Order: sequence, then C-alpha cells, then structure tokens
Amino acid sequence: MAGKLDNNVAVITGGNSGIGAETGRLFAAEGARVILMARRVAEGEAIAAEINESGGEATFIACDVGNHDSVVTAVEQAAQTYGRIDVLFNNAGGGAGAYFPNEPNEMWLRVINVNLTGTFYVSQAVWPHLVAAGGGAVVNMSSLAAQRGFSSRMQDEFGTTSASYYAAKAGVDALTRYMAGVGGRDNIRVNCVRPGQIITPGATGGTFNDPDGGHHVFEKMFNFAQIVQGPGYPIDVANLVLFLSCDDSRFISGEIINIDGGVAAKI
Repeated sequence: MAGKLDNNVAVITGGNSGIGAETGRLFAAEGARVILMARRVAEGEAIAAEINESGGEATFIACDVGNHDSVVTAVEQAAQTYGRIDVLFNNAGGGAGAYFPNEPNEMWLRVINVNLTGTFYVSQAVWPHLVAAGGGAVVNMSSLAAQRGFSSRMQDEFGTTSASYYAAKAGVDALTRYMAGVGGRDNIRVNCVRPGQIITPGATGGTFNDPDGGHHVFEKMFNFAQIVQGPGYPIDVANLVLFLSCDDSRFISGEIINIDGGVAAKI
C-alpha cells in the first residue's frame, strides 16, 4: 500500500525529541525521506538512526533555527541530500517562565527568536525549493497560548508562560496566514497547528513514555479547561501534521487548527 508521503522529502525542525521526533517517525512510515534538524546533535542522530533501522529513511542535520547562517547552510545541505524539498514542519520552539512586566529583555528576545524568527528564517530558506518542486506543504507550530487569555485568579492558581511566548506564537499565526496568501500562486499550502496539553519531554522536564505519568506545571489548568479528559501525546499532533502535509488536505490552506482536547475557555 502506498504511503501518504511517498516520493516526498520532508524537513522537520526540532526533530530530535517530542512532537518533532514522533512526526519524523510517522512521516518515514508514510514513505517520506525525512530531514531532521535540531541543535542537539546526539539526540537528533539517535532519532534518525532509529528511523533508518525501522526501515524508513532519515538524515539528521544540525541547525539552530534562530541563527540565519545556520539555517541557510542546513537547508542547502538538506536540498542536496535528497535533491528536493516538498514538506516543511516548523516545529522548533520553546517557552519561558517569567511573567510580564518582569520578563528580562534577554528572555523576550530569545523566545521571539526561536519561535517566530526561526519559523521565518527556515520558511524563507526552504521556499525556493518548494517552488522548484512544483508546490508543497508547510505546517507551522503555534500554541494555545496564541489565543488564550487568563484572569489574575487563573494565573495565580494555574500559572502561565511568558509574554514573549504568547506574542511569538500569535506572530506565527499571522505569519501562517501571510505565507498561505503568498503560496497560492505556487501551489504551496501553509497551515498551522495549535497544541494544548501535549505530554513531551519539554513539558514534563524529562523523557516520558508512561501514559499514566508525565505530570507538568500546567496540568491542573488543562484538566480544568478541557472537554476531552486526559492529556494529548506527540502522536496526536503528528497525525494532524501528516494530514496537513499530504494530499488528504489538498483543499486546505491558511488554517490554524487547535489540537487541545477541546479547551472550553478560549477567551
């Protein structure tokens, strides 16, 4: 049976753990040749080796998405590795814990850089290769933070992440809509996913494989606000990213899709 991404080359940033690694595994199982990009080399090479040993095809390329020169070099190496690029998943990112107005300037710049500027840098570098391939798909990584407000009581009881993370992910939403508009003429579809409570090593502070464990700082808030009980997992997001990257979603572009267990309080 043909895979949903047969004959496609897919670039995944932040591909060394969590959602990025799981998406790499799924893409490879669906026939894609996968380029995993991340800063942590040993972890990225281990995921690529795992995919290759399981019968897929993957290559790891070291890349700091917040460094323009690093991105240009990595994307050119990716294009040379398999001769083309058809799919991009801008997954790399991360948050911080300081609250406005006490968030340090350095933290603001760092979080904006990795989440928003990094998405711009990688998309900009990959874009000519998508055009040359006759079109393709881009999926950007946002967050429920891009649309969720909170009260003082919610912040005190459940906590929140930094203002920089909220702003960066809202910027990714806007960039998605802009890129989708530009991509129409070249058959490039651009969409975005907004995860909520997804259990990853980044969320729990370590490796997580036990469906009954993996507690994290925002667990109380999500358990209070979700319609669907329990957390989501990287494979849940990977399945959505696969849908948005293959022909099953050929008539979808410019969309931002929540994958959050139906959080009811989207204010």
